[in-house]
Amino acid sequence: QAQLVESGGGLVQPGGSLRLSCAASGFTFSSYVMSWYRQAAGKERELVASITSTGGGPIYTTPVKGRFTISRDNAKNMVCLQMNSLKPEDTAVYYCTANRGSERYWGQGTQVTVSS
Repeated sequence: QAQLVESGGGLVQPGGSLRLSCAASGFTFSSYVMSWYRQAAGKERELVASITSTGGGPIYTTPVKGRFTISRDNAKNMVCLQMNSLKPEDTAVYYCTANRGSERYWGQGTQVTVSS
């Protein structure tokens, strides 16, 4: 069955960097749009970044533009999120998702905490 496993979260000081990775299995990874969502405590889940099946047209939510970069490697079935210049408001659980039409798969999430 489809599986997404995130890694790379942790505690980082403001201004620091983290790289999240998501390993996919059990489905045709190269056919799916891949995205990262996040959910902060007490808030709704929001889209952070998304990339097409072929790696084009990445989109970002406004608060992370210029700081985060999404990328994918279809040969390795992986999608990554490079996060630079992190801010306390980036603190959240980050989820990897795969989407194709009505199909959507979610990972279990990885915690990112930005604090001094």
